[in-house]
Amino acid sequence: MSKGAEISLVGRAVSGALTATGSALLQLAVWLAVPSLASAQHESVEQAYELKLATDRADSLYRVNDLVKFVVSLSKNGRPVQEGEVEFFLSRDGLAISRGKKTIGDGGASITGKLSEPGFLRCRVVYEPGRDKKVVARAAAGIDPLKIKPAMPAPEDFDEFWAAQKKKLARVPMNPVLRAVESHRDGIDAYDLKLDCLKTMAPVSAYFARPSGAKPRSLPAILRVHGAGIWSASLGDAVRGAEMGMLSLDLNAHGVANDRPRAYYAELERTVLKGYSHRGREHRETCYFLGIYLRLARALNFLTAQPEWDGEILIVKGQSQGGAQAIVAAGLDHRVTVIGAGMPALCNQPGPSPISGWPWLVPYRDGKPDPKILQVSRYFDPVNFSARTDAEAIFSVGFIDVVCPPTTVYMAYNNIRGKKQILNYTLRGHEAPESMKAVFHKVFREHVRRRKTK
Repeated sequence: MSKGAEISLVGRAVSGALTATGSALLQLAVWLAVPSLASAQHESVEQAYELKLATDRADSLYRVNDLVKFVVSLSKNGRPVQEGEVEFFLSRDGLAISRGKKTIGDGGASITGKLSEPGFLRCRVVYEPGRDKKVVARAAAGIDPLKIKPAMPAPEDFDEFWAAQKKKLARVPMNPVLRAVESHRDGIDAYDLKLDCLKTMAPVSAYFARPSGAKPRSLPAILRVHGAGIWSASLGDAVRGAEMGMLSLDLNAHGVANDRPRAYYAELERTVLKGYSHRGREHRETCYFLGIYLRLARALNFLTAQPEWDGEILIVKGQSQGGAQAIVAAGLDHRVTVIGAGMPALCNQPGPSPISGWPWLVPYRDGKPDPKILQVSRYFDPVNFSARTDAEAIFSVGFIDVVCPPTTVYMAYNNIRGKKQILNYTLRGHEAPESMKAVFHKVFREHVRRRKTK
């Protein structure tokens, strides 16, 4: 294990239904890959049956060429099923290895496999109790995950490109517009915030909150960034950051108006922002994530320009697309001191799918990537930003996550140079449980305490 790196076991690799995350996952329709989350909701239709799958190690961690045993058990109405047959599928990160059938006996059944290189060995088992009925279980084993390396290096002019983008942004005045809003908390001031960005891009749209009457250079700062989808910034999350004693900003990823009815955002998602994640992906100057990342940089500049900022502590946290932005923020701005990246998206965009994270920017045809989009994707991959920060970091990863596969998360995590830890949720897919958020906040509080007592 590398110096300063920690792995935390959070759950055992026992399968369960994954949470639906949207139609984009249908791109992963490989015969061996975990099926789309939308369809997975309907597979466990026979509620009397319970199919479980677990690795033979509590932490589900192995070394290259170790034999991994997946243990299968089947019960009906709480009693073990003595006879039956399951179909199994083994893959390396979703890329087919083998398939077959196993007979359930008194002790259940076991399935074995190994990997000759670092990665994740996935297993999926299916039991069919009747016609048009399926019960599905999934598990995965991490094979030397701390040795997983990026699939490709950063472009040679990666740093020059982003330095030029930040210079363009710096030439545009922020022109902050703060409209006071009710925080619903005593001692907390809150504002709807707008900041100008590049003329070709939407502005920053956020909620900003701070403790009332704070003295100059007295407060750390925290920025929360959003997962995929079209949403208002969250006033409640901005206020919660201020209640932690920080300058707090909750950033709307798309620069759209805040506090509108849900129908407003649904209409944007259906029309003008439909498929935003692939928009402009043919060129690095038009890729939609350029705007997202520059709004992120502008939000950081606003926070650090506040007279109350202590000049030392700057935290960025998010999940999924927000986890990606947290990593990118630290790569773009050396003032970021802590990264909180929950199951970060966008990692390893060169792919191939399914060994790439949402939104699968690079299309593959006949097994070959689109060469132009492949090159563009490298400028927006958090894996390349993660190598450019010394910030402290906490990550989380779901071993059976097919939206942000664990291999891709570890690619970014392993690049982090500073103090770091990762929470391994062996039981979970693309989820952010409250326990994860609690650990993240504990890390933030401890970081503030350490820096304040230096």
